[in-house]
Amino acid sequence: MNAGSIYRLRKAALLGLTAWLALVPPAPAQSPAYIGFVYPAGGQQGTHVQVTLGGQNLDGVHLALVSGAGVQARVLEYNKRLSNQEMQLLNEQLKELKSPPAVPPDENTARLIARIKRIVGEYVGQPASPAMANRVVVGVTIAPDALPGRREIRLGTPRGLSNPLVFIVGQVPEISTPTAPISPLVTLGKEEQSLRRKRRDATATADADMTAMSAMMAGPGAQSAFDNEELRLQTPGTVNGQITPGAVDRFRFAARQGQRLVISVQARDLIPYMADAVPGWFQAVLLLCDAQGREVAYNDDYRFKPDPVILFEAPADGDYLLAIHDAIFRGREDFVYRLTVGELPFITSRFPLGGRVDAPVSVAVQGWNLTETRVTPATHDLAPGVYPLTARGKAGFVSNPVPYALDTLPEGLEREPNDTPAGAQRVTLPVIVNGRLDRPGDQDVFRFEGRVGDEVVAEVYARRLDSPLDSFLKLTDATGTCLAFNDDHEDPGAGLTTHHADSYLRARLSRSGSYYLYLRDTQHQGGEAYAYRLRLSAPQPDFVLRVVPSSMTLRSNSTANINVYVNRLDGFTNAIHLRVEPATSGFESKGGVLTGTQTMARITVKTSLGETPEPVSLTVIGCATNNGCAILRTAVPAEDRMQAFLWRHLVPAQKLCALVYVPPPPPPKAEPPPKASPAAKP
Repeated sequence: MNAGSIYRLRKAALLGLTAWLALVPPAPAQSPAYIGFVYPAGGQQGTHVQVTLGGQNLDGVHLALVSGAGVQARVLEYNKRLSNQEMQLLNEQLKELKSPPAVPPDENTARLIARIKRIVGEYVGQPASPAMANRVVVGVTIAPDALPGRREIRLGTPRGLSNPLVFIVGQVPEISTPTAPISPLVTLGKEEQSLRRKRRDATATADADMTAMSAMMAGPGAQSAFDNEELRLQTPGTVNGQITPGAVDRFRFAARQGQRLVISVQARDLIPYMADAVPGWFQAVLLLCDAQGREVAYNDDYRFKPDPVILFEAPADGDYLLAIHDAIFRGREDFVYRLTVGELPFITSRFPLGGRVDAPVSVAVQGWNLTETRVTPATHDLAPGVYPLTARGKAGFVSNPVPYALDTLPEGLEREPNDTPAGAQRVTLPVIVNGRLDRPGDQDVFRFEGRVGDEVVAEVYARRLDSPLDSFLKLTDATGTCLAFNDDHEDPGAGLTTHHADSYLRARLSRSGSYYLYLRDTQHQGGEAYAYRLRLSAPQPDFVLRVVPSSMTLRSNSTANINVYVNRLDGFTNAIHLRVEPATSGFESKGGVLTGTQTMARITVKTSLGETPEPVSLTVIGCATNNGCAILRTAVPAEDRMQAFLWRHLVPAQKLCALVYVPPPPPPKAEPPPKASPAAKP
């Protein structure tokens, strides 16, 4: 056999092996597809980004979807987690390829060989998290006019759709470090073996200043495991990174004296909860030093949010050194971050925090690098709820979104001085008072008239609207006798909240006369940002719904179940009738009922379709009556996520998607071994 024939045989074997890696048939089990991280978790408008997703149960992945207009995604590559026997087979193939044939390999074959070498080189027998050991590479194309902000990315497999994760459409140029290798399982007493050197796609010269900064920041053993090189970041710009065990990522950028720079991180915002981590998410820390290694700014969270933000006015021209790491030097593939630096618009406070539906309102905004001080949000034809509010900055950049609430009750403004019962502000119920604790130690007192037997509800919306206020409410009668008080009230609908700092109380009045409501911050804080919305009214029985999961998978002409959870407000106990409204024909549901004592009901959805090429959006509607009035509420899609081994949260998603698929044929049955022929008789 000549050299050309040997080469052709090797090439055919290699092609078959690579096809086997990508097209392995799906397992018969029905575990749902799952993705644990997306990296990079975003890209700039008008660019093409190669994104890696890590997960499990992704065999046969063929579909990648990004919500919203202007973004297209396509699956490029799938690398499954291999067993020891499969790795042995790959190593044998590579061993044969060490001796090059007389005919040089073509470009495609060279690319396939490089891919297998990469898989072999990055193989980890015992990954720290098997739930992220399968890797999918997706190409994402972002249109120049795609709206900036938050999207969702999902994968489609023969088992159905995966859970959604966050993908950000950015406004400024971006760079990314290479995808981190799979983290090995940490063995007690051998923790240093889990430290992996992170690869860089850009280099810079490490100098004495950087070494001084590293010495200040590095945790025990971290400096010996990681290089001290830093990446050069052009501002404005975004860097995408992953924190591996013990790592400190460092970046150098230039600034001019007087530049008002916003340095912000998205980390927990990208992956809200990690079930097997404490505190349950990546706790990013930012440290900023000047060129001499002197610390000039530090932040480990922004107000009550875990993701840090540094608002920095450069004192002099020159280079500055920025570092990011986990608070206790943990790390893994899903410790993903987006770090943005530049003279970008950033809202630090606004007032009021909301308004009335269909009523024009002007919101005063304060912050950094804003070109407008007042914003007029849209209120016409919108349902009561919470909506994002942004402001403009230089070069047309859009600020960080902040929540803005709309309601149907009459609105009013808090008026100072109202710090004492003698100077209490008189209000007439029902009303929503838009107020602010203007200074540390401030308290606001409101006076209203009540009749015997009336039931009164007082509720604060502050922390749920991104105000740092940690409210406390106290209700007294005219003699000063305390009738009710509350500090924190849990809102199950606030899926990302760990500290339910808003207050709620409900009381029945025992006599007619004047009553006083006191509102203050539990830590006696105050300032421009400490705004609130205070609802004072009779009970308004209502409900909100969550539907879990946000992805539904159905076989051809079959059924699937979803769970609907209810959060009852102001003592609502009536039955809620549920129905499903598909965006297209081919789906039907008999709905379900949430009785007055139920918190969850299961709905069965049936399809008559054989297959859907792309997911179909569904909507779950809840209908109830109260005092003869109909109440219609749309269920918010959500994912049931666990935090730190114990606490469960219903994290909101953007869409409820359904995918109908044709089940793959069952694998061929193994033929029984041939029966042994009977032994010959002597």
